[in-house]
Amino acid sequence: MAKLIQTEEETLLSEAAHGFLSKSAPVSRLREMRDAGKRNDPELWQEMTSAGWAGVLVPEAADGSDMGHAAAHVLAREMGRNLTVSPFLSTAVMAATLLRQLSDEATTDKLKQIAAGGLTYALALDESAKFSPEQVELTAEKRGNGYVLKGQKRFVVDGYQADRVLVLAKSDEGLCLFDLSNKSPGLTQKALEMIDSRDAADLMFDDVEVSGEALLGEVGRGYELLKPALEAGQAALAAETTGLAEAAFALTTDYLKERKQFGITIGSFQALQHRAAHMWCEIELTHSAVLNAGRILDESPEQATLAVSVAKARATDTAQKSVQEGVQMHGGIGMTDAFDMGFYMKRARVAAEWLGDYGYHAGQVAQLRGF
Repeated sequence: MAKLIQTEEETLLSEAAHGFLSKSAPVSRLREMRDAGKRNDPELWQEMTSAGWAGVLVPEAADGSDMGHAAAHVLAREMGRNLTVSPFLSTAVMAATLLRQLSDEATTDKLKQIAAGGLTYALALDESAKFSPEQVELTAEKRGNGYVLKGQKRFVVDGYQADRVLVLAKSDEGLCLFDLSNKSPGLTQKALEMIDSRDAADLMFDDVEVSGEALLGEVGRGYELLKPALEAGQAALAAETTGLAEAAFALTTDYLKERKQFGITIGSFQALQHRAAHMWCEIELTHSAVLNAGRILDESPEQATLAVSVAKARATDTAQKSVQEGVQMHGGIGMTDAFDMGFYMKRARVAAEWLGDYGYHAGQVAQLRGF
């Protein structure tokens, strides 16, 4: 049975990441970016790259640290606490997980660039209002030695400013996965105004010509190649969302200890104590689910689907409850822009939809359990 507590190495990594992000990426940095209209933080990403975070899942042969998914979750959880803006999930987790399945020289070079912070990725998956990666209408028409892509992808996180994009398209042979430049002729990006102040875009493919080298893996087996990367991203996003829930809960409990009503701190009211205790239990259970997903992804990735969906569903629900409780217990100031709780609520809402919402993952769990 997988251990549901952090190892000593993970605890040390967590402490180091916490110290780094508290200094270099506090929530106030997100506020400054929001006010300045910035959607990414390249300077911070270079600092994170220097610390080895970009290569956390890149093999050592490609100059990465190859620390594993559990370690990536430790980093993602600390990023969630600080609402850190970075291409970590899209690039260091999902793109790296996908590319490391291939062994050609060009792919190794891309992994080296990811580890060095010189290359960022976005995954173009969604085409409708809900996450359904296998329901693909974007077409890949065979033309000569290459393909022509036509259609659109919606809600592509990091899709406006990423260097490259991974695209799942429908061909006559089945679903195919392509790796192409985000500046390819015929590919246009429409930036989205996101409530969490992050980079996201809709991508339009107007007869985008790509060479045969852009095809990853075998023809018609694109989703099979993509699935491990998706699950890696879902689990890491669950870790980030858990960190978000913990930070929102900490803000709330600190407030309960300070705010006075009728001459006494409101934290002494039994009703609020019970609600806080219940929230703490929910967060601890969710943290255990995330730890379990990380262990299985590292040890038996082909058997990780259930654990990943449990973690993502629980993290989504827990984060929503944590921010809602935080707003309610703070009273009126919980909804003001001057207070950080609103930033946590907005990020929790976006994270709930990205890579599958609660309903999607609850359905996965029910199906795998035979319900």
